[in-house]
Amino acid sequence: MAEVGSGSLAEQLKSCIVWSWTYLWTLWFFLMLFLVYILRVPLKINDNMSTVSMFLNTLTPKFYVALTGTSSLISGLILIFEWWYFRKYGTSFIEQVSVSHLRPLLGGVDNTTPSNSTSNNGDTDSNRQSVSECKVWRNPLNLFRGAEYNRYTWVTGREPLTYYDMNLSAQDHQTFFTCETDHLRPADAIMQKAWRERNPQARISAAHEALELNEIFYHWRPLLQPLQAKRRTQNGIKFTMCATAYILLAEEEATTIVEAERLFKQALKAGEVCYRRSQQLQHHGAQYEAQHRRDTNVLVYIKRRLAMCSRKLGRTREAVKMMRDLMKEFPLLSMFNIHENLLEALLELQAYADVQAVLAKYDDISLPKSATICYTAALLKARAVSDKFSPEAASRRGLSTAEMNAVEAIHRAVEFNPHVPKYLLEMKSLILPPEHILKRGDSEAIAYAFFHLQHWKRVEGALNLLHCTWEGTFRMIPYPLEKGHLFYPYPICTETADRELLPSFHEVSVYPKKELPFFILFTAGLCSFTAMLALLTHQFPELMGVFAKAFLSTLFAPLNFVMEKVESILPSSLWHQLTRI
Repeated sequence: MAEVGSGSLAEQLKSCIVWSWTYLWTLWFFLMLFLVYILRVPLKINDNMSTVSMFLNTLTPKFYVALTGTSSLISGLILIFEWWYFRKYGTSFIEQVSVSHLRPLLGGVDNTTPSNSTSNNGDTDSNRQSVSECKVWRNPLNLFRGAEYNRYTWVTGREPLTYYDMNLSAQDHQTFFTCETDHLRPADAIMQKAWRERNPQARISAAHEALELNEIFYHWRPLLQPLQAKRRTQNGIKFTMCATAYILLAEEEATTIVEAERLFKQALKAGEVCYRRSQQLQHHGAQYEAQHRRDTNVLVYIKRRLAMCSRKLGRTREAVKMMRDLMKEFPLLSMFNIHENLLEALLELQAYADVQAVLAKYDDISLPKSATICYTAALLKARAVSDKFSPEAASRRGLSTAEMNAVEAIHRAVEFNPHVPKYLLEMKSLILPPEHILKRGDSEAIAYAFFHLQHWKRVEGALNLLHCTWEGTFRMIPYPLEKGHLFYPYPICTETADRELLPSFHEVSVYPKKELPFFILFTAGLCSFTAMLALLTHQFPELMGVFAKAFLSTLFAPLNFVMEKVESILPSSLWHQLTRI
């Protein structure tokens, strides 16, 4: 207890010292003014001021025009640089330099004390668990590179995918489609290198090479059966059909969805054979278990992409059945987010009861949310009232219970991802969605609106209800966004991650909107003011001279009045008395 009391006393003493030094500069300022007044005679301040005034009177109006014009030019250049720096980095360069370099030199201290950090330790620990990290997720509805992304590039000449996005996909492929025992199988060893290749043509050539090895093996299969059996007992399955090679060709070489589906069906045959073999051997060791895990990922990926091919080709009921079977067969593989593919397909069928059943299972507090889940729940509740909703009637009679539930669902969805409404209301143009998304970010909003805008348009009045109510969400969220209303506080790192995921020709949506820094406003005002002075001085030199003299005389009138009062109070021989002492 004594140590706690002494610590609190030391903190109070320190705070008092800091407070005293904060206001000590005022005393120093008045002391300097007093010394300047006392030393005005030996320093010849009056003579110097008269000399300066005579010099200024001899200057021509051209000098003032040049002075104000130069000031306007310099402030304009500073304004342009500040604006460019703010648009690129989101902060003011002058403020950043002031905080980073000048504040420590001027004795700036942090207001947070150890006692405050100790008292808020529990809140910090709880917030650390609640704050959502800016984790990048695989887009469950990602398009096909060869059949969709590349065709966009051929037509527009623009690259829809960034290097960062494609690099994340390469890492995913290495994680899902490779294992430690790949070097024991020639075709898989080739594919292991292919997933690391940056050049698309090199990856495609490697996939063809892997398939050629398989063809050679099956052509000479009768002669290699004894060798195959021997190596199978020693090192595992040595010769297998290479399903991952078909996956790469279907994703990147196929130029149509039909061709991609054909290649995925061939990959499915190979993947099922490998899955059944590794399933029988998975308990024989760690290597077999890793191989079975890899084969499971490959099989799930193939079936999911086949379901997506069926959905794109108009066989929606077949796609729904494939997705349901896949989720029933592999219920623990939630990393692929197959339920979001299922929700989109069910909305296409207008099977709203089945959509509600899927939401009841996945819209749970313990599961990570997504824009698909939140906005689909809002769409279902808006569907019950949107066809008869009228803003004028609602303002007169108030909202009914069903309308209130729909508005609250929209507010919940908008709080989770505030970027989506502008795309659904077609206030911003859509682009092709990236292969990875950032939850609550602009990339997720693009991916959701790209596939679900048609479902909102199909429900009569849903977009009208969204248009009338979505902006009301921001009145409910505390500002600044230190606390959320229904979700965790909105992460501050979404803009940086979205700029890495989305192409450069897309204008990234930023939330919350950043206010212009003070120095941008200050330099803009200074530039405008000095430019106006330069123009007026050039056009009306005599009138501006009279105005400047009147302004200066008015400005220094209080100072002259104070000096006259001080001279009347203090004796004129005070300086001589001080020199005698």
